[in-house]
Amino acid sequence: MLAIIAFNMTKPLDIVIVGPAHPFRGGIAANNDRLALELMRMGHSVKIYTFSLQYPSFLFPGKTQYTAEPKPAELDIDIAVNSINPLTWINVGLKIRKRRPDILLIRYWLPFMAPCFGSIARIAKSNGHTKVVSVADNIIPHEKRIGDRLLSKFWLGSTHGFVVMSHSVGKDLGTLGYKRPVGFCHHPLFDNFGRIIPKDEAKKLLNLDPSFDYMLFFGLVRDYKGLDWLLEAFADARLQSKKLKLLVAGEFYADPKPYYDQVERLGLKDKVIFYPIFIPDPEVGRYFCAADIVVQPYKHATQSGVTQIGYHFNKPMLVTKVGGLSEIIPDGKVGYVVEPNTPSIADALVDFYERARETEMSDNAQKEKAKYSWSSMANEILRIFDETKKA
Repeated sequence: MLAIIAFNMTKPLDIVIVGPAHPFRGGIAANNDRLALELMRMGHSVKIYTFSLQYPSFLFPGKTQYTAEPKPAELDIDIAVNSINPLTWINVGLKIRKRRPDILLIRYWLPFMAPCFGSIARIAKSNGHTKVVSVADNIIPHEKRIGDRLLSKFWLGSTHGFVVMSHSVGKDLGTLGYKRPVGFCHHPLFDNFGRIIPKDEAKKLLNLDPSFDYMLFFGLVRDYKGLDWLLEAFADARLQSKKLKLLVAGEFYADPKPYYDQVERLGLKDKVIFYPIFIPDPEVGRYFCAADIVVQPYKHATQSGVTQIGYHFNKPMLVTKVGGLSEIIPDGKVGYVVEPNTPSIADALVDFYERARETEMSDNAQKEKAKYSWSSMANEILRIFDETKKA
């Protein structure tokens, strides 16, 4: 608490954020927007440079990169960065160098972005004043490609310090020989998806049969997220004997055919409901509020924003024991931390329903989520900034 008070009392800083922000959709853009608002609430000035082009269309598997939601009125956002046009990197870098912000804050999640972010950062910090702090989702991505480590090393060389959101990402930094200040803060709550509504109301909004119970798999569908494991687990006879259905809500960033074929093969056609779209922010709450438990059967991971949406809605959660997922779900209290295999997932779900643990775990989630505040993230960034001045 003393550290938080101290950082809130520091002189106002000028902070520039580079990365996804409105009008881009998705968790990282929403995170940058929300973090900017928190830093402003603390008295700091914030400017955001976001993308004019984030991904070339041939690299983007979804239908659109943009949100239809209005821009937060308080934010100063300049649409200026083209991820594949070095001229924009130079232009933005020069603008930041001239502005001389105290902190250049860049979220890093994909080595593809390293040349763009690294070039901007190197130009900006050449003013001898600006410190480059990176908040990292991943250093080594889930879906590995040739050159990932080389690109990430280029990005590491651009920075003065890091804040990681899982200990596994911190270890990855170590394997790449990073020696500058590294801080840790769990991913804050996504608290921008509206209020908690009664389960019956949420089911009605989704036109769901109110006599069934529902599990939720939420978010972009990628192969590493283990939906195939969940489908196999859901086919367990112990679960199929219950009035239970699975909601799969999220746009496919993988070939959907194997999943649909699996549903047919397992005889789950009437038990699995797909919503194969990117769920707009105002509608996210109805999926979580309609569900009894959120299931994240990932095959590998660092951390997940889905967990922090689950916490916002006080939902029990099942995660696999991979990456940093197990760090934020107390096993047996807020949910289940299971081995990354189908039998373990099935056994936990059976325990959840047969022992009627929803109310207990939901109450515990409401208490546990208090530690995942945006002020904690902002203060950790400011702490690392302070460390960079001493380094």
